[in-house]
Amino acid sequence: MTPEAGRQCDELRTKVYGERSLYESKWVRLNLVDIEPPDGRRFEHHVVRLQTCAFAAVLDDDDRVLMLWRYRFATDEWGWELPGGIVDPDESAEAAARREVEEETGWRVDQLEHLTSFQPMSGMVDTPHVLFAGRGAVQVGEPSDAEEAAVIDWVPMSSVLELVRKGEVLGSGSLVGLLYLLARRAG
Repeated sequence: MTPEAGRQCDELRTKVYGERSLYESKWVRLNLVDIEPPDGRRFEHHVVRLQTCAFAAVLDDDDRVLMLWRYRFATDEWGWELPGGIVDPDESAEAAARREVEEETGWRVDQLEHLTSFQPMSGMVDTPHVLFAGRGAVQVGEPSDAEEAAVIDWVPMSSVLELVRKGEVLGSGSLVGLLYLLARRAG
């Protein structure tokens, strides 16, 4: 970046004067942030802060992806998801993805490759998502997390776009991970 471009970016940056918590739990924080956008209007903007999440698209030798068919009460819908969840404070995103695959599906993944990291709603929600692709999964038992109970299946990658079209893939982590893999193949 040139010095001029850097100055222009600084001029367009929103100034943050402080932040205060309205609600906090183990899973979510709702804060009000005192900001001043480039137009000079100063006000408080709400920000939801969640923990980092890690997801894994585990593929087998038959070009199928390990997925969960589950119900989400917050949106009152059923759909397919990649295994994934919250990264614990003492673990890496990769370790969390491995743990979540095994807890939610009973499969242990051998190889994980980082695909991408992203923020799904950067305008008002801070929740880093880290996506991995995995290979070499071995079934080591049944899912160990009863709260995460779901139908577990190997879904053909050839059917993923149709599932997305029908609205049957839930959550940005699953959508981005699956579409990233498909785009990488096409490119």
